Amino acid sequence: MAQTKTMISTSLAPRAIGPYSQAVRVGDMLFTSGQVALDPATGALVAGGIREQTTRVLDNLAAVLDEAGLDMANVVKTTVYLKNMADFAAMNEVYARYFAPEGVVPPARSTVEVACLPKDALLEIEVIATQP
Repeated sequence: MAQTKTMISTSLAPRAIGPYSQAVRVGDMLFTSGQVALDPATGALVAGGIREQTTRVLDNLAAVLDEAGLDMANVVKTTVYLKNMADFAAMNEVYARYFAPEGVVPPARSTVEVACLPKDALLEIEVIATQP
């Protein structure tokens, strides 16, 4: 039996600007589109470096998860795309605050360096989450 695919969307994260959804729920699983550090109110890339952009990306993802009734503790897998692998340690420092507070099992993760990201962002992150 085929499972229903449901779109998840919130104004608290940047709106989809193409033929994709902020996230899609299938059964107990939620798959987000990649988020870059766009301010949902202005659509502009946030000022600052990797720490500021990582914070905005993770706040955007938290808003999408919240719309789906989930939070960061429900995330089982992340994929991080970095424009420069030299930014890994600074990104990881911010990432840990969101995904690895004491007592929380952090998600599995892949991190890759890429040549270019939308809006010339420094990183993009996508997640897969599951219902408790």
